[in-house]
Formats: sequence, C-alpha cells, structure tokens
Amino acid sequence: MKTIGRPKEGDYPRGHQTYVDEAVGNTLAEAFRHATEEEQRIIARVGDKWEYRYAPGKWTIKESFQHIIDIERAFSFRAFAFARGEKADLADMNEDAYQAEARTGIRKVEDVLRELKAVRSSTVELFDGLDDQALAQSGTVLGRRSTVPAVGWVIAGHSEHHLRVIRERYL
Repeated sequence: MKTIGRPKEGDYPRGHQTYVDEAVGNTLAEAFRHATEEEQRIIARVGDKWEYRYAPGKWTIKESFQHIIDIERAFSFRAFAFARGEKADLADMNEDAYQAEARTGIRKVEDVLRELKAVRSSTVELFDGLDDQALAQSGTVLGRRSTVPAVGWVIAGHSEHHLRVIRERYL
C-alpha cells in the first residue's frame, strides 16, 4: 500500500477524532495491519463467549464484530465515492437499525469471521488502488467533510476502538 500518513485535524469531522486517535501506526497500511492482527488476537481469546453481553441491551461479541464489518463497508463506500469525485452529500447510517437487520444471532461465527477477513482485504485493496489524485479528494456526509485518507484512518481506528471495548468489558 502507498504511504498514507495520518490525517490532520480538519480532514475529518470532530466526532471521528477518537477513531483517528485509536488507529495504531504511522501509515494507513500499518494501521490496517495492526487492526487486523489485533482482531485475530481478540478472536483467539473469545472462546465460547461469542453470544456474551456485558450488560442488558449491549451487543454480543459476535454483534460487535458484525458492527465492525458494517461500518467498514459503509466507510469504504464513502472513501470510494469521494475518490471517484462524488459531489452529493451522502446519507449517514443508523448503526443500531443496521445491526437489528443483520440478524447476527442466527449467523455462524465462522461466517462472520470470514466476512470480516473479506471486507478488510477489500478495504486494503481499495486504498492500495487509489492514485494521488483520488487520495486528494474529499466529500461530505450530512454536510461534514472528510478526505479520502482520513476515512481509511477512521476505519482502522473504529476497529481498534471496538476491540478495546471487547478487551475491557467482555473478556
């Protein structure tokens, strides 16, 4: 993957600061690699706790991984659309509504994990295929601007964020 450094403040909405901060590495390739490795470390520790919730109304570990997948897909689409010059203000997503429709509870863990791997691979290939002109693009969601590289950092950091929550509250 090309060397894509950390975004600067103003390259992404303030609400995404936590995710950018939680991404690990100096380049986006490092951030994706670390998130993928950390996902594998967490997966190895889950054992039979995939359906565990740390409190009523909270997602299970399996649902948390589905959420990581869903957000990565949605944000990858944003990066793709912005890179291709989309000028329309994109719609946001309701993560709770998406989770309810995912019906993760009836999915096999192996299927969720296979999807996680496929989505990450697709995301890495997307960013690896972008040239400098595409990486210089930006776009908006609900009027909030993000650059293409910043979206990648948010994806990596979002995964790290939820993996930290799983470590601290579930395991």
